[in-house]
Amino acid sequence: MQFQKITIVGVGLLGGSLGLAVKRRKLAGEVAGFVRRAASLQDCETAGAVDYATTDLLAAVANADLVILCTPLAQMRALARQLLPALKRGAIVTDVGSVKADVVRELESLIAKSGAHFVGSHPMAGGEKMGVLAARADLYADAVCVVTPTKKSHAGAVRKLERFWKSLGARTLRLDAAQHDLLVSRSSHLPHVVAATLVNLVLNPAHPESQVGLCATGFRDTTRIASGSPEMWRDIALANRKNLVRSLDAFMAELKKFQATLKSGDEPAVEKFFADGKLRRDHWCANGAAAEYI
Repeated sequence: MQFQKITIVGVGLLGGSLGLAVKRRKLAGEVAGFVRRAASLQDCETAGAVDYATTDLLAAVANADLVILCTPLAQMRALARQLLPALKRGAIVTDVGSVKADVVRELESLIAKSGAHFVGSHPMAGGEKMGVLAARADLYADAVCVVTPTKKSHAGAVRKLERFWKSLGARTLRLDAAQHDLLVSRSSHLPHVVAATLVNLVLNPAHPESQVGLCATGFRDTTRIASGSPEMWRDIALANRKNLVRSLDAFMAELKKFQATLKSGDEPAVEKFFADGKLRRDHWCANGAAAEYI
C-alpha cells in the first residue's frame, strides 16, 4: 500500500478508471471521490470506482496523501483553490490534464501555499465513452504517463508519483511542460480536430441520405475519437491553441502538397505518399508503441 488515502476529484472515465486500478492493486487504504452532481453518486457506487463519493470537496480531500484532479482543464484552478483549506501538509497533488504548461504554472505555487506538492501528470490513455460507468481498471496498463516536474518540484514527490503510475502498469516519461504541449498538439490534439472535421464534413445533413450508408469501417475507425467529450476537447483546444494552430498549419500544408501531387497525376509520387504513411505507421506499431521509458 503506497498511500493511506487517495482522493479523485472528478470521477468520470479517467478518474473512475484510476479508482478501479488503485483498488484492484491495493495501492491505498481508502479511495475517496468528489463529484459535482448528486446524481453521479449512485453511478460511482454502481461502478465500484471509489470507496465512497461525495459532493463535499473538503470532506473528500481531508487527510488525503494523494489528490488527483480528473476534471476538465477549465475547472482545475477553481477546484484547487477550493480544496486548499482541507489539503494535508506534505500531500501530493497531480492531475491528468492533456495540456500542462498553464496547469503547472498556476497550480504549483498555489498548492505550495498549503505545504503540499504539485507535480503535473498526463497519462496517454482515454476513450470516446464518457462517465464512470465506462471506467475500466486496465485503462492505464501499458500507457505512457508523462510527468512534468519543474525546478521547484519536490524530488521525493516526483519519485513517489512516478512509482504510483508505474504501479498502475504505466510507463513514465519526464518532459518539460512546454515541450509536452507542443508534442501532444501533433499526436493527440490534432487527430481529434481531424476526426471531428471529417465527421462534420461527411455527415453533413446537406449530403444525400445515401452518403451515410457508404460510411463503413474505415470511416468509423478514423473518426472514433470524435465521440469524445465536447466540453473536455473545447478546454484542451483552447488551452493549447498556439501549438494546435501551428500543428494545423503544418497539417494543411501537407494536405495541400498531396493535393498538388494528385492534381498533377504523378503516379509514383501518389504511391510514395501512401507508402511513406504505411512504413512509418508500421514502424511505430512494431517499435515506437512498445518503447521502454524510464
